[in-house]
Amino acid sequence: MSESRRQILLTSALPYANGDMHLGHMLEYIQTDIWARFQRAQGHECYFAWADDAHGTPVMLRARSEGISPEQLIARMNEEHKIDFRDFGISYDNYSSTHTDINRELVELIYQRLDEAGYIERRNIKQLYDEQEGMFLPDRFIRGTCPKCGTEDQYGDSCESCGSTYAPTDLINPRSAVSGSVPVVRESEHYFVRLSAFEGVLKTWMSSGALQPEIANKIQEWFTDGLRDWDISRDVPYFGFRIPGTEDKYFYVWVDAPVGYIASFKELCNRAGLDFDHWWKPGSATELYHFIGKDIVYFHTLFWPAMLMGSGFRTPTAVFAHGFLTVDGAKMSKSRGTFIRARTYLDHLEPDYLRYYFAAKLGPGTGDIDLNLGDFVQRVNADVVGKVVNIASRCAVFIQRSFNNKLAASLPDPALYGSFVTQRTAIAAEFEGRNFQAAMRLIMALADEANRYIDEAKPWQRIKQEGELTAVHGICTQGINLFRVLMTYLAPVLPFTAERAAMFLGRELNDWKAIDQPLLDCEIRSFTPLLTRVDPLKIEAIIEDSREAMKALEPAISESTKVLEPLAEEIGIDTFSKVDLRVALIRNAEAVAGADKLVKLTLDLGNETRTVFAGIKSAYEPADLVGRMTVMVANLKPRKMRFGMSEGMVLAASDGSGGVFILSPDSGATPGMRVT
Repeated sequence: MSESRRQILLTSALPYANGDMHLGHMLEYIQTDIWARFQRAQGHECYFAWADDAHGTPVMLRARSEGISPEQLIARMNEEHKIDFRDFGISYDNYSSTHTDINRELVELIYQRLDEAGYIERRNIKQLYDEQEGMFLPDRFIRGTCPKCGTEDQYGDSCESCGSTYAPTDLINPRSAVSGSVPVVRESEHYFVRLSAFEGVLKTWMSSGALQPEIANKIQEWFTDGLRDWDISRDVPYFGFRIPGTEDKYFYVWVDAPVGYIASFKELCNRAGLDFDHWWKPGSATELYHFIGKDIVYFHTLFWPAMLMGSGFRTPTAVFAHGFLTVDGAKMSKSRGTFIRARTYLDHLEPDYLRYYFAAKLGPGTGDIDLNLGDFVQRVNADVVGKVVNIASRCAVFIQRSFNNKLAASLPDPALYGSFVTQRTAIAAEFEGRNFQAAMRLIMALADEANRYIDEAKPWQRIKQEGELTAVHGICTQGINLFRVLMTYLAPVLPFTAERAAMFLGRELNDWKAIDQPLLDCEIRSFTPLLTRVDPLKIEAIIEDSREAMKALEPAISESTKVLEPLAEEIGIDTFSKVDLRVALIRNAEAVAGADKLVKLTLDLGNETRTVFAGIKSAYEPADLVGRMTVMVANLKPRKMRFGMSEGMVLAASDGSGGVFILSPDSGATPGMRVT
């Protein structure tokens, strides 16, 4: 605890500005936040700044589908993201957007310096062009068969199956993920950073300890054949920053996105009076850490440090990559209801539950983290509620009833208290190394020891015995102090519970040095429950709500590009003819209490009415649907839902970016008419 005060800047990967936060996002932001809170609790000057990734084709297309400007879309999403972060306890110091004047000025400065130093090259390239949409296609908006391993339905720049990278024009049977059409090849002038010029300095930086061993080994593979030049330009139409001196060229989103780290911190500097140059000049004694997912390592460990080196900014002290989040051992699934939005979770459960579970799973490596829902309930209830919070509740009742909420003047076992404080060094080392799971094990071992002390001392028995009042006072004072130490260690992980515990104790829990002295001969407040057990029924409700929220987006949307998935497998006319499509009149429509996406529709089929639950509330006010004609699947087997029986399905289309549109027949159609 005698370590000198450090100056630390943390960032998380920028969430994309065209979609909601989900639990996969929150894994990273919670990891970063725990580390930030821990560093502040050690007395260090630690800032956490990042932003929305606001540019690129997906944002442009979604805004167009909603009939609003990209600026309106990103402003709305920015506010929604900040609310989710606040409610999950993410203690950021500044959260911005990459679509700001400060970011644009920094991007242009970096580009100018790279260009003046001779690192920018211009040359014509062949690109795939969507004639139907009138646009050159970004890599992620092209799908086709991998030219290396033959896996179908891969992105235009890399294969998820074999890990190969390639040019979009190398894809076999490419198609546009925007329109579904077959693109053509056209030439266009593009701007490149000569990444090979940085090969030597990049290797030196990589060997400085800036990367996890498994990441450093992976990066070495990209040096084998020499580093390829990096295309930093995109053609109009594109939502982003225009390259100075051009009319139809824009900076690729991966140019301005990481610069958003710098821009967000500069906003903080301007607001708080910090010395920006001190933090970002080469050789600065300050520390810079990026927390990212392992899927974007390439950009953060090659492109990004090269940009910084070539433009006179400091490089990251380290880049920390984590694995993907799975749910019950599988990739998050919309159909199974395990693609869980942050807001859906928060509608049902305390944020500290998930924060603890992630901490109990997170290590310093890049292995995937599984959210096992059964284990989640058991572990949170057993550890946080059953072990830690239970200590306070067991002791506080006696302090309140028999001692007017006043603690004893001394501890009956100061050596035990000292052993808890001594563990601070080992626990801090695990936090520092981002081995949160090891830190949680150490803390829970102490919690077991505290409960064992209370069990053996039996204050509930001794309080009934004559002459034991003073002893009970000391035992419970000891227990309250052990609880305080544990909650101090857990405060970076459980900020909301720690805040309630601080109110109970009358002391802040955000300074690890404060536990050097126990709380003695002072008053505490009356105890109220700090955290209740997880109700397994809440898990079921989250799954159901998540499944319903995604139904309106079927067929599934690509999670990476937010564009329509490729066409489904072909079926014969005999199979299709089994689907009975009927025109229906919407007689009534109403929101469903407890479901943020569902609308309950009463549909008139001419000779009968049906009740259908449709996940279209995000796109329509229920009252606006009454009297409208639509098309439904009339012979779909009824499905029992938590809110009632759904007797069919309304047909709706998705633009792949979140827009939902129910299908309507032309005027003249009547209820019950068969669609052929």
